[in-house]
Amino acid sequence: MESAAEQLVELRRGTQEILLEADLQRKLARGVPLRVKAGFDPTAPDLHLGHTVLINKMRQFQELGHEVIFLIGDFTGMIGDPTGKSATRPRLTPDEIAANARTYQQQIFKILDPQRTRIDFNSRWMTQLGAAGLIELSARYTVARMLERDDFEKRYRGGLPIAVHEFLYPLVQGYDSVALKADVELGGTDQKFNLLVGRHLQESYGQEPQVVLTMPLLEGLDGVQKMSKSLGNYIGINEPAGDMFGKIMSISDTLMWRYFELLSFRRTAEITALRQAVVDGRNPRDVKFELAIELVNRFSGPGAGEAARDEFIRRFSQGALPDEVPELTLHSVLPEMKLANIMKETQLAPSSSAAYRLLDQGAVRVDGHKVDDRELTLSSPGTYLLQVGKRGVCRVTLASSDKG
Repeated sequence: MESAAEQLVELRRGTQEILLEADLQRKLARGVPLRVKAGFDPTAPDLHLGHTVLINKMRQFQELGHEVIFLIGDFTGMIGDPTGKSATRPRLTPDEIAANARTYQQQIFKILDPQRTRIDFNSRWMTQLGAAGLIELSARYTVARMLERDDFEKRYRGGLPIAVHEFLYPLVQGYDSVALKADVELGGTDQKFNLLVGRHLQESYGQEPQVVLTMPLLEGLDGVQKMSKSLGNYIGINEPAGDMFGKIMSISDTLMWRYFELLSFRRTAEITALRQAVVDGRNPRDVKFELAIELVNRFSGPGAGEAARDEFIRRFSQGALPDEVPELTLHSVLPEMKLANIMKETQLAPSSSAAYRLLDQGAVRVDGHKVDDRELTLSSPGTYLLQVGKRGVCRVTLASSDKG
């Protein structure tokens, strides 16, 4: 096992906040494997790259010799995480949770080592806790402290309803850390309150409090909003290799480094060397190729990334993409926009009639795929890489007008 100082160098990478770093250093210095927990409520069947930021950090702990627990919140999933919600979140049925949990188990092993990963379910101890135990747990936290949570406070001041069961969510998540005797818990920045409840409850139950690592929310293809299916700016980990490769190549050169930091398995020194290579004159597109190959190989299998790169180069005629791709956002009240109109609005074509001629000539590509349908529409919200001829390129984000 590497020294505590060496481990900290890697663990700090991409981490938003460590609470408390001195505690983590002390735990690492003991030289024994730490019990590292991250919880995931199975609220949707598919994961995208934004979800994998936490899983990648788990893998990092795993590679440093620590015990990793992938906790599926089948009990908390029935409550519904109120984090960031301005209204009570609908609860899932047990059947929906079970189905989603099965898909999570299939997907996480594209990142984690199955031989060194412990999968657990928080229903295992919560069903045993019973009503009396839940009341006793609730007595260890106050309503005043609960209302310090930003989303609860806003709803309370705004006169919006807060159901009592929503107060149970952070308590149950915190009790998970007690049940697992977690040394470290990982979560997104939006989970900070819940993670700190875990520290409080562990102290209340006489345990050494866990260290909290918060991870940033990954920006989507637009480079602005967090990656989200509802915003259409996501990259699903089960997407076809060519589609994933093309989407990764469509991100800006600046955003590329954020993806390297949060998604790549390369060591920090390797990424620093790649940055310096670009400063010294290496084409950033070629570095982006390396990122895209790594991620596609991870999720589609060895060799898939190289094959997707070759196909991408063939489609774009050996470098038709410029180093910097212009980015524009168009707003629409409709759920879709006609491609010819988009070409006109983005000045990829001087007029609608010119856009039709370009489509007829087969000179238009969307996300690397040639299109020639005059009536083709693109869904909103969504982000698309448009190419017209060899020089006209634009990354276009379609958004609903009420988000403008």
